[in-house]
Amino acid sequence: MNIQGLKDTTTLSNGVRMPWLGLGVFKVEEGSEVVDAVRTAIMNGYRSIDTAAIYGNEQGVGQGIREGLEAAGLERDKLFVTSKVWNSDLGYEATLAAYEQSLDKLGLGYLDLYLIHWPVEGKYKEAWRALEMLYKQGRVRAIGVSNFHIHHLEELMKDSTIKPMVNQVEYHPRLTQKELHAFCRAHGIQLEAWSPLMQGQLLEQEELQELAAKYNKSVAQIILRWDLQNGVVTIPKSIREHRIIENSAVFDFELTADEMRRIDSLNQDRRVGPDPDKFDF
Repeated sequence: MNIQGLKDTTTLSNGVRMPWLGLGVFKVEEGSEVVDAVRTAIMNGYRSIDTAAIYGNEQGVGQGIREGLEAAGLERDKLFVTSKVWNSDLGYEATLAAYEQSLDKLGLGYLDLYLIHWPVEGKYKEAWRALEMLYKQGRVRAIGVSNFHIHHLEELMKDSTIKPMVNQVEYHPRLTQKELHAFCRAHGIQLEAWSPLMQGQLLEQEELQELAAKYNKSVAQIILRWDLQNGVVTIPKSIREHRIIENSAVFDFELTADEMRRIDSLNQDRRVGPDPDKFDF
């Protein structure tokens, strides 16, 4: 896969271009911490920022976006911004209201991508109807889901008029989600990884350390490169400038097919987050 740099994009099923690599801000504190991280990422070439209502930091993300765009001399349309509707707001009217609230906190006129955060049984279809309406009205450029298994996607698509463009799920070498990935590919749904570094749990893994030494890269960079070569959009989180820059330095080397298979073989179907089928909503 020929991805040259941070500005490279994948094309979603509706023609919208989404950067392959972005900044995630899960568990980044509201206030100066998130403002600084977002501004720093934009100034260092990042063009995608991913947040969510439940993170409680949309206001700071919005400020970081404004400061970052100004510092980099960029217009809003050069950035791809994602947020997500939380479980308590799933439902047609509630989801529409939640979208307005997210926009308000972020200080933006539209989102590039809006996701249903979790597949709450009996609620996500109504929420999807609201997302379809926002999309048809041109209020959001793309819509999708997060943490959806195959059966959730099948159920959603039975009644929907628009297919999700993205499915953001936990994805890393210990949870390769091969079947889900194949299903998404077959249906034109872009897979996106959250927790790509398994919250740091893979940094001591021997095979990954060997590859890191071979390429003179960090283990994190090896994993992020594996994501990209698998055709998976990824949003590593960091608040430190050197790490934000390091996470983006993954475009100057390529893993071999054999090395990709070796990393695949680390799969244990092991999660650091909740299983969407067992999540206590």
